[in-house]
Amino acid sequence: MQTMAPIIPDLAQNRKSNFYYSFFILPRPKRDAIETIYAFCRYTDDIVDEAGSENEKHALLLQWTDELKRSLYGVSRYSLLNKLAAIINRFHIPIEHFYELIKGMEMDLKNVRYGTFAELKQYCYRAGSTVGLICAEVFGYKNEKTKEYAVNLGIALQLTNILRDIKTDAKNGRIYLPLEDLKQFGYTEEELLNCTYNERFIKLMKFECDRAREYFRRAKACLAEEDKPLFTAARTMGNIYYLLLLRIERARYDVFSKRIRLSSPLKILIAMVLQLRKKFPKNFHRYIRTELPA
Repeated sequence: MQTMAPIIPDLAQNRKSNFYYSFFILPRPKRDAIETIYAFCRYTDDIVDEAGSENEKHALLLQWTDELKRSLYGVSRYSLLNKLAAIINRFHIPIEHFYELIKGMEMDLKNVRYGTFAELKQYCYRAGSTVGLICAEVFGYKNEKTKEYAVNLGIALQLTNILRDIKTDAKNGRIYLPLEDLKQFGYTEEELLNCTYNERFIKLMKFECDRAREYFRRAKACLAEEDKPLFTAARTMGNIYYLLLLRIERARYDVFSKRIRLSSPLKILIAMVLQLRKKFPKNFHRYIRTELPA
């Protein structure tokens, strides 16, 4: 069985990551905390994605969970987890969010299909919303409803990821789109695995994109005004993914021909716009023409 050697990645060296453009604007102490959380999430995901049998990966996840528990007492073998435990204590982050995230990665080991949206939503919560809830404790918040922002935004981001990566997942024999949705639009699993682009796929994708839009809308409705300045990093991430969703729609949902992405300058612009909104009067956004939801 492979051994674990997690390290803390430098986000500045990972500029392809949307995390980088969202969180480089944070004050250094919070940015350090987010980088450590990012490293934990990244490595947990890598356990599932890298080569090895399902049994080996499952054993590694169990070992990783046990080491996380040990880190809470400062006795993990891995400095990353011990540093994470210090952050958990400093920011009073509920440990169950980390356990739920690991359960999300376990779902990736067990499930290559999702029958219903209820099943997929549980996955999106575990893989996406948990990260939002963890980061919310680092950002700080004054209104408890803001945690619902983190939950809904996490689902919106995860759904957008799924829509962008349909082709990649299909090549690996994995379908995240609920099978009940495929059936509703008369689009088969075989067509998706063969990356078949047709009118039925377009109608299916419109339905899925509308669902993702709804979770972006719910997230925005839950973010308390007094917490917006604290959540500039999360809003940056939300806007990057929202524009990614728009790109998918404008490509007429053709995620098979080429990978839909945003340029680095555009991501920087999004971060700068939200920073300006935070510093200038409330009506400043009227003078910046964007399609950003936050």
